[in-house]
Amino acid sequence: MKKVLVISSSLRKDSNSEALAEALAKGAEAAGNQVEVISLRGKDIGFCRGCMACQHTQRCILKDDAPALVEKVGKADVLVFATPIYYYEMSGLMKTFLDRCNPLFPSDYAFRQVYLVAAAADSGKSAMDGAVTGISGWVSCFEKASLAGVIRGTSLYEPGAAKKAEAILQEAYDMGAAIR
Repeated sequence: MKKVLVISSSLRKDSNSEALAEALAKGAEAAGNQVEVISLRGKDIGFCRGCMACQHTQRCILKDDAPALVEKVGKADVLVFATPIYYYEMSGLMKTFLDRCNPLFPSDYAFRQVYLVAAAADSGKSAMDGAVTGISGWVSCFEKASLAGVIRGTSLYEPGAAKKAEAILQEAYDMGAAIR
């Protein structure tokens, strides 16, 4: 059994990326994993100031919701980041949160597998390339971790469209079920 942490970075309730992340979470639970899903919506997460104090203390100087969430990231065996695609890139909230995970860099973090779940209105899978590059860059900073999989939900323009996209929901569920 692995501890799987799913982090949704959509600001829209019942978003398409969140629906895909929930399908992956259900698959991971069905495989016997312990799964926690967290939405960053409504959380107070400020921008990293680049002071680098966290590299010495493994704690951020900012007093907001991020430090408690970053602690959960460091203790999870598997991370799943879900994002809507805005202008062919991950959401600003996801990027801001990834930056705030800087205290983990010198730590003995547990995660080894990282997944990206992305949803876009665009019909081309290449619409997610910017987000994949961004998460790949983040993962490359953690030498014990790797990008284990990517879900590219395309043509998901209308709110709730993902809940009707059976093929991509099944792909997300299957990816979650393969986590062991």
